[in-house]
Amino acid sequence: MFAEPQQKPLPALGLLVPVLFAVTLTSCGRKNPEPVALNYFRLGWLAQPDDLSTAAPLLKQFTDETGIRLRNLPVPESTLDQVDLSRKLLHQSGSGPDVLGVDLIWAGDLEANLIDLRPYLASELASLEPRLVSSYTIGDKIVAIPYSAQVGVLEYRTDLLREYGYDHPPRTWNELENMAARIQAGERAKGKKDFWGYVWQGAAAEALTCNALEWQAAEGGGRIIERNRTVSVNNPAAIRSWQRARRWIGWISPPSVVEYRELDSMSVFDSGNAAFDRVWGGVTITPGNASRLYHLRNSPMAEKTGYTSIPGGAGGRAGTLGGAGLAVSRNSTHPREAIELVRFLIRAETRSNQSESASSPPAPTFTEIPFISAPRGGSDKTEQGGSEIVRRPSREAGQKYEQVTRLYIDAVHSVLVGQKNASDAAAELEKQIVKITGFSAGAPNVAD
Repeated sequence: MFAEPQQKPLPALGLLVPVLFAVTLTSCGRKNPEPVALNYFRLGWLAQPDDLSTAAPLLKQFTDETGIRLRNLPVPESTLDQVDLSRKLLHQSGSGPDVLGVDLIWAGDLEANLIDLRPYLASELASLEPRLVSSYTIGDKIVAIPYSAQVGVLEYRTDLLREYGYDHPPRTWNELENMAARIQAGERAKGKKDFWGYVWQGAAAEALTCNALEWQAAEGGGRIIERNRTVSVNNPAAIRSWQRARRWIGWISPPSVVEYRELDSMSVFDSGNAAFDRVWGGVTITPGNASRLYHLRNSPMAEKTGYTSIPGGAGGRAGTLGGAGLAVSRNSTHPREAIELVRFLIRAETRSNQSESASSPPAPTFTEIPFISAPRGGSDKTEQGGSEIVRRPSREAGQKYEQVTRLYIDAVHSVLVGQKNASDAAAELEKQIVKITGFSAGAPNVAD
């Protein structure tokens, strides 16, 4: 097994390969060794559905430069299924992943089976946004290197906003409701009977945690678990936010939205049947360049699409932070080569970000987008339009986060489908989270 790094850093692959090659040439009668093959469990396709076209040439370039072959392991769509499979695979030696993508919310859960990358990738870490690196830091151990970062944003039809007399996208949920209802009525009057004002992800999956966290943070309802480790979910603001979302269903959002995942809502928007859609937007992860949205998806509606922050309320505007890092399994049979793949991918991503930042602005319209950088007052709020990055409480919950998010998903979903009223669901959820975490109940901390 590859020992936990406490000695000298591993030699770079560029130095290792020539030595091995020379030894092979001087070994008379020996067969050439089989080329190294790494198992790669990559998550990028889910965060950026159209990045497969750029990933394949990049991975081929790595093989061409190093001779190391890559085997892509199948990845489930749901992040909850991903973490379940990751746990199982990480206990396998040989057939398990050497390099794997780790959603930032699962870093603490998988930490015991991942090596500390700090000693080997110091220069790469120095080139990355520290606030993102902290998401993968468990104690003094960096278990993954940030590779992609996303934030929840609202995409909207610029042509329809102009047609119906709006000179800016919605800044509040009240504005979104009014705009969505008016545009929906107008489009249906034209004969578009399947047109909806607002589509989003309401299925009982992690995307619902992201959506609902944005709703309640905007109302001043807290982060589910605050940084002082109090459970804040049972409060009037959070309850109001769930009730508001419940009203959307059948009014400005289709009844089937309670079964939508990301690809479902994007499909409705791309077909021209929605005015607004909650999506993920990628942001740069290098220090000083984090104030730029990039890697937007290719949509048939691209020329008619704008992007803005998630609407807000009394508590401001909030977009959930998402993303994935690259990690190396403790059970990898080729740890040096695995680290070299991580180094290659991080450097390629940094170059790509810098190139995009230096290029001309992209075609879509951007309005008051939340960014990772420029924090004020020690919080995640930014200087742009009062927008805020809100983080799921995975660091506070630690290895209990999966239980917490499943309970939260079930509670919110029960309200959306009419099984429970919001007050009862919030009260029951509070008791459940307090029981499994040992934390006490408390009020939202508006300073977070």
